Amino acid sequence: MRALVQRVTEASVHVDGALVGQCGPGLLVLVCAMEGDEDSRPAAMAAKIARLRIFRDDAGRMNRSLLDTGGAALVVSQFTLAATLNGNRPGFSTAAPPERGEALYEAFARELAALGVAVETGRFGADMKVALVNDGPVTIWLEL
Repeated sequence: MRALVQRVTEASVHVDGALVGQCGPGLLVLVCAMEGDEDSRPAAMAAKIARLRIFRDDAGRMNRSLLDTGGAALVVSQFTLAATLNGNRPGFSTAAPPERGEALYEAFARELAALGVAVETGRFGADMKVALVNDGPVTIWLEL
């Protein structure tokens, strides 16, 4: 499982012009299930992200987690995180098949919410328009 985590002051996702998910201060999490990901990966990734210490403490240092700040998360599926390049055209064959990818994506969102994080999501497989205000900017790549 791969994730690109961005600390945001706000983020939103629209499908066909309609708002389907949003969050205020917290994280935008772009998630990709990979071929061969085990059922335990979503819980492990959710725990890692919820505890990732990338929010400022009172001294201005990145020392607080999403759980510490009470921030929210907008979770968006993004199979293109599986991109491999052979020349100039990316391939996505290392991504989990769509049915499996959707199940793991939904499990990740549920696991993150079960940890106490307010979670909203995009729509799996849809053509989504994602907007964000990256705070910092802080962007972290994770792979489990």
